[in-house]
Amino acid sequence: MTFYKQKLKGLKKTVYKNQDQIDAIIAVRNYIDANYGTALNMDLLSKIQLISKFHLIRLFKKYYGLTPRQYLIDKRIEKAKKHLIMGMTVTKTCYAVGFTSLGSFSVLFKTKTGKTPAQFRKEQLSRSKLSVDPSSLG
Repeated sequence: MTFYKQKLKGLKKTVYKNQDQIDAIIAVRNYIDANYGTALNMDLLSKIQLISKFHLIRLFKKYYGLTPRQYLIDKRIEKAKKHLIMGMTVTKTCYAVGFTSLGSFSVLFKTKTGKTPAQFRKEQLSRSKLSVDPSSLG
């Protein structure tokens, strides 16, 4: 091994010493992104990468600034907005994005957006009607 290869290898170990942790957290995030509509919990997420659930929470928060649960809720709310904009009912949206309780969905949605899902849907539908048919305005 040349001198430069040795130096590069030593530098790589220093710079990327946490690469296994980073890869594990990215894999968990990708799993949440792909499976947000299913029942996800910390036990399942920790088993995916064979990490203690408490260590997973610490690492996820360190790299993403949110716990996996907070990230999942944000992902579900983001997807719910898209469903509501497309005209899906609030109840169908709730279950489509992985919530099991309409009440908790509504409370979380209002906390994150400032509006209930029904208010958000109504506003989006009225906006889309205005933008679809501008000739009807005269």
